[in-house]
Amino acid sequence: MKVKPVTRAGRRTPIYAIVGFVALAGSAAFAWLGHSSPKPYDIEPPERIVIANIEYTGSCPVVVAQAKGYFKSEGVEATVPLYLSGKAALDALLSGKADLAISGDLPVVLAVMNGQPLSVVTTVARAENDIGVVGRVDKGITTPASLKGKRIGVTLGTGSHFVLDVFLARHHLTLGDVTLRDLTPAALSGALARDEIDAASAWEPILGALRTQLGADGMTFLAGDIYSTTLNLTGMHAYVAGHQIVLQKVVRALISGARLCRNQPDEARALVRAAFNVGAAELNATWPDYRFRVTLDQSLLLGLEDDTRWAIRDALTRRTDMPNYLDYVDLHALEAVAPAAVTLIH
Repeated sequence: MKVKPVTRAGRRTPIYAIVGFVALAGSAAFAWLGHSSPKPYDIEPPERIVIANIEYTGSCPVVVAQAKGYFKSEGVEATVPLYLSGKAALDALLSGKADLAISGDLPVVLAVMNGQPLSVVTTVARAENDIGVVGRVDKGITTPASLKGKRIGVTLGTGSHFVLDVFLARHHLTLGDVTLRDLTPAALSGALARDEIDAASAWEPILGALRTQLGADGMTFLAGDIYSTTLNLTGMHAYVAGHQIVLQKVVRALISGARLCRNQPDEARALVRAAFNVGAAELNATWPDYRFRVTLDQSLLLGLEDDTRWAIRDALTRRTDMPNYLDYVDLHALEAVAPAAVTLIH
C-alpha cells in the first residue's frame, strides 16, 4: 500500500520542497559538525622546553618521563641534554642554554648567593650515602686520617665538595690539611690513572666507576649521614612566573616518572642504564639510597640553609647574610597539580 504525502488544505507538498528541506538540513548538520570538530590548525602545538639534566641516578624521574613519552603525553616537546654535574646543568640554565635545570641544592645556593634570580619548582628525588671519597691504597690511604697531606680531586661548588669538607672535619682534619684539585667529574678517572691525584671525592655513579677502576688498590669512605642530597628542578624566576601552565605539564610528567622509578624499579633501572651507560651491578647496589618523589617539603629549606652557612663559613661567596629561601621557591605549579605534595611551611 502506498502512503500519500501529507497535504495542507487538500494539496500535496511539492517534491522540490521536500528535496530542498533535506538539502538545507544536511547543509546545517555539515556546518555544525565542521564547526565543532577540531581541525588540524586548531590543535595547539606542543610546548617546547629544554631541561638540562645530569648523569645521576637521582634524575630517574626525568629520564623515565622522557623515555616513556610522559612529557609528550602532556603536550610538551622536551629536549633533555645531559651534563655530568648539577653545577654544569645549572650553568646551562644561567647561560640561557636551558629553560630548566636539574641539580642538587648546593649549586642553587651558590647561584642565589651570587645574585641569580632562581626559582625551585619542585624536588624530584632525595638521596643519602651516594657521595664518598675513594683513595689509592698504594699512596698509603687506608683510613680517613691517612688522607692528610694527600692530593684530592673534587668538583668545587658541588655536593662532593661539601661532603669532603665535613668528612675531613669528622676525622679531625680540615681542607687545609689536604691539597685540593678542582676537576670536572669526567677528569677524575684520568687524574687518578696519571698519578695526578691520590684520591677523589665524587657521587654515584662516578664514585662506583672510580672504585671499579682502582679495584683492590682502592679504599672507599662513604659519606653516611653527612649529607642528604635533594635533586631539584629549577628555573629563572621570570621564566617560572611566566610559564605556569607548561610547568604544570612538566610536573605531571615528572610525577608519573617518579612513580615508575618507585614501583617498577627493574624497568626504571634499564632506562637509566641506557641513558647513562652505567653498570647494572653498581646501579642495583646503590638504588635503595634514592627516594623518588615529587615534593616541596621543609627539608628543602633546611638543606639550603645548611649549605648557605657552610658557603659563608668557607668564604665561597661575598654575601654573608642568610637569604629567605621562600623567595626562591615557586609553589604554584606543584600546588596546582598535587597540592598534598606541598608540605613546606609558607
